[in-house]
Amino acid sequence: MREFDLSPAARILDVGGTPGIWSTASAGARIVLLNMPRARAEAFTATLGYVEGDACHLPFADRSFDVVFSNSVIEHVGSAGAQERFAQEVARVGRGYWIQTPNRNFPIETHLLMPLVHLLPKRWAAFVVQRFSLWALIHRPLPAENLWYLEHVLGEVRLCSTRDLRRLFPDASIREERSCLFTESLIAVRNA
Repeated sequence: MREFDLSPAARILDVGGTPGIWSTASAGARIVLLNMPRARAEAFTATLGYVEGDACHLPFADRSFDVVFSNSVIEHVGSAGAQERFAQEVARVGRGYWIQTPNRNFPIETHLLMPLVHLLPKRWAAFVVQRFSLWALIHRPLPAENLWYLEHVLGEVRLCSTRDLRRLFPDASIREERSCLFTESLIAVRNA
């Protein structure tokens, strides 16, 4: 909110968002969450709008939001082509945007909480994480949930580097969110 110096009546689209992150937002801001159907129950609150949709095909008019915000979603949309569509849609519907994603070059794969596994060939990574992952140890998922999550992370998650984000968002400044000596997350920011 400070970055964009938004008025209390600002229109914000959170692509892939949930209500928790907005608990400290300015009163009066009109926030719309766009997410998949499975997030619907969590998204309904008195102060937030909710739309089911696809982040690569946003159902809104050009420049209909002051800011499009997205936290750790672009890496989940799939292929490089899908990431390009996501970036184009964000730039189309928002006057400004704030798009955060885990850094591909961070030594820990943040979805699995495993060091360096995301830098291995897919087959080797699958071998390692199917036998052990800190995510599974912490969350203790049911076997079917564990299998789905591992398949999703290994097969569909496409982490971005600084170079990727610069290509996807050429009119943005790229910021780094650091953890110790490493850049953990990257943020593409276009201020309206």
